[in-house]
Amino acid sequence: MVKTHTKDMTKGSYWKVIILFALPLLFSNLFQQLYNAVDALIVGQFLGKNPLAAVSSSGNLIFLFISFFVGTGSGIGVLIAKYFGEKNYEDMRKVIHTGVAFGLLCSVLLTVLGITLAPVLLKLMKTDANVLPESIKYFQYYFAGCIGMVMYNTFNGILNALGNSKRSLYYLIFSSLLNVVLDLLFIAIFKFGVEGAAIATAISQILSATLAFIFLLKKGSVYQLEIKKIKFDQKMLKLILKYGMPAGIQNSVIALANVFVQSNINTFGNNAMAGCGTYSKLEGFAFLPVNSFCMALTTFVGQNLGAKEYERAKKGSRFGIICSVIMSEVIGIVMAISIPFLARLFSDDAEVIKIATTQARTICIFYFLLAFSHCVAAVCRGAGKAIVPMIIMLLIWCVVRVIYIKISMSISHNIQLIFAAYPLTWAISSIIYLIYYLFTDWVHGFEQKHSKNI
Repeated sequence: MVKTHTKDMTKGSYWKVIILFALPLLFSNLFQQLYNAVDALIVGQFLGKNPLAAVSSSGNLIFLFISFFVGTGSGIGVLIAKYFGEKNYEDMRKVIHTGVAFGLLCSVLLTVLGITLAPVLLKLMKTDANVLPESIKYFQYYFAGCIGMVMYNTFNGILNALGNSKRSLYYLIFSSLLNVVLDLLFIAIFKFGVEGAAIATAISQILSATLAFIFLLKKGSVYQLEIKKIKFDQKMLKLILKYGMPAGIQNSVIALANVFVQSNINTFGNNAMAGCGTYSKLEGFAFLPVNSFCMALTTFVGQNLGAKEYERAKKGSRFGIICSVIMSEVIGIVMAISIPFLARLFSDDAEVIKIATTQARTICIFYFLLAFSHCVAAVCRGAGKAIVPMIIMLLIWCVVRVIYIKISMSISHNIQLIFAAYPLTWAISSIIYLIYYLFTDWVHGFEQKHSKNI
């Protein structure tokens, strides 16, 4: 009998199921974050402040390009989790093949757009003239190999929706270690410059995607991927877009708002660009436990609602939210205390460290608000109600944040006012999410909505 390498999250202790699923995701996210952090760390130590600023300042723009795909792709995971919970393997396989075809199409589009538009967009972001040439180079090389990133995220989302969070971890550990070796080889030994970091990341991600692809080809499994069947199923594509498009739009607009924020940071010079970029890399690590619980909650809620285990979905969501809020606040306090030492790993420049420290100590103690918003949004997506977090995020994390920064910068050109935008908008969104979570019946309705489209 063929092992399916899946995890049914509709049975057993709900808290144990969530934790055991979230732990491999945590380690996966940890190694995923290493891609970005190692690039910045090695670039900062071997190439200096301006190359570090180049790599850091490209981050928000890169996320702007990939965020729509990542968000829309979440619809693939929601549907797979639901069909898996229903034991409807035929439709589940149709979603898998359509999702892979969607990923391949997005890879081509992102490669062309990223390479073509990089110079124009980086100039529009007011990137410092001393940093601009290297920013363009890093951005273009990164997107030349973005097929690895896109397809790995596609395959990873499929495995996670099936409850198999361990398999992607194994592949990611290998490719992350390879990325470190290639970074050192290309930058420290071959002296490639910032493009060396982008090439190392591309090679590592392509290998990661290849390993996941080979695994999904496994014959006899309920999730078996067949190359000849990789094509768009019109009905499944519509459902993927229905449940994923709100998250894709949300991610894209938030990314656009972040580009606006980055543009304002860029006006403070290369020290601010490097300092904020350093904090951003560290924040990525700090928030990994919460991201892992969010991913686990989406799959858990999706599978249990598919199996009509409504009360179990409620209990699991409460547990995940409480754990995430507590963890995030502990991490935030530790981060605020240790930030000067951590920032020094990326740069020895006193001004860069000062800016990173200022940003961290303005933001970190409010991590519990960010955790709460993300977790309730994850529950909503698992319940097939992705429009709710889309509206909240667009209005608060985008419109309100941009308006606040625009007004505050016109009053005083003070970078701390930019930093304050984050806890302010997190607080507003958390209040709205709390009201929605407590006073609406988010559990019911997914299966009725879904059945209308079949």
